[in-house]
Amino acid sequence: METITWNDFEKVELRVGKILSAEVFKEARKPAYVMHIDFGEEIGLRKSSAQITKHYTPEELVGRLIMAVVNFPKKQIGPIMSECLVTGFADRDGEIVLCGVDKDVPLGAKLC
Repeated sequence: METITWNDFEKVELRVGKILSAEVFKEARKPAYVMHIDFGEEIGLRKSSAQITKHYTPEELVGRLIMAVVNFPKKQIGPIMSECLVTGFADRDGEIVLCGVDKDVPLGAKLC
């Protein structure tokens, strides 16, 4: 594992967002959802794709507070442009479990 500096860590914009909608990403090569996420007034709405279909249904995702990196460059994923990276951890089978927030915090709040 490489050690990073505090300045390196501060460059990563990990922010809280609320999933407003989630739908099956029909064009994806691997099962995935397309999500629209609200990061508050400063950042606004962002779109992302995530391969999280083993642990979540679209209905379970709506309203969930998540953590995402919002300062990566946009990335074309099939027909959609992903605008943030939703974070999670792999379970024992390699399936992703989302990082979440268990209390209300302002949308767009930065991890500190």
